[in-house]
Amino acid sequence: MQWTLVVPLKPLAQAKSRLSDTADDGLRPGLALAFAQDTVAAALACPAVRGVVVVTDDVPAGRALAALGAGVVPDEPRAGLNAALAHGAALVRARHPAGAVAALNADLPALRPEELARVLDTATAFPRAFLSDAAGTGTTLLSAAPGQELLPRFGVGSRARHRASGAVELRPDGVDSVRQDVDTGEDLRAALALGVGPRTAAAAARLLIPGQ
Repeated sequence: MQWTLVVPLKPLAQAKSRLSDTADDGLRPGLALAFAQDTVAAALACPAVRGVVVVTDDVPAGRALAALGAGVVPDEPRAGLNAALAHGAALVRARHPAGAVAALNADLPALRPEELARVLDTATAFPRAFLSDAAGTGTTLLSAAPGQELLPRFGVGSRARHRASGAVELRPDGVDSVRQDVDTGEDLRAALALGVGPRTAAAAARLLIPGQ
């Protein structure tokens, strides 16, 4: 089964405020873009992925991600993360009515194509499924098989909300890179320990992070 991934990205100036303990206002936008670029590049290298659609109103970020091969669409609802994901999924389904679609976080800088393929392969067995984040309370990926609505429930406590919505929790082994999103300095250190993509590595080199 081939998947189209929907990746949401808020305007970079507003992104990653919880990284203020590690990166100042001048560095966070560049970090957020680097995370998204490494995420999208790894996703496009996954053999199970037909394409990636980024939903964003940040024009420079959109150009940078389009240069990697992603499709970029504006966040027309402008009503938050879940509305943006539902909008992106609807556009994907308009083009590929019988296609499988999944939402993927934009902040997975250690993402490995082979680990993403393992998650998506496991997801093919279920109408809707999700993968929890490394912290165990959030979600990094939500999938919907052909003919199924995505019904995103991202945000604080999304693991419980996705489970309550009827999505099956995926528990494949060896997919740490798909679970390690980055919201805090501690998350970034964990991602760096896994091994991040080249853009994040370059951006993080400008930070003073203990343990690097």
